[in-house]
Amino acid sequence: MAIKYSIKRGDNVVVISGKDRDKHGKVLQVMPHEGRVVVENVGMVKKAQRPTQQNQQGGLVSIESPIPISNVMLVCPKCDKPTRVSHKQDGKNAVRICKKCGAEF
Repeated sequence: MAIKYSIKRGDNVVVISGKDRDKHGKVLQVMPHEGRVVVENVGMVKKAQRPTQQNQQGGLVSIESPIPISNVMLVCPKCDKPTRVSHKQDGKNAVRICKKCGAEF
């Protein structure tokens, strides 16, 4: 069963632990069943790729690998600091709220 997380695709996050600590990036993909996220320019790995019609050369390609969702923290768009998130019911929708400045996002 998938767990509900506060991080969504398109959010800006900062890595708080691991080899890429203190790097900022945008969430490209969330994998709730695995508890992982893919963040742009974080967790880069080299992958061998065969030549194709689009990529005639082939060779080694750098791609982002998934990192644990517990290793990232959401960055508030208003105060621009890493923050924990609380939730508030706004009619039928749940709204995410910054714990530091109280801004909704």
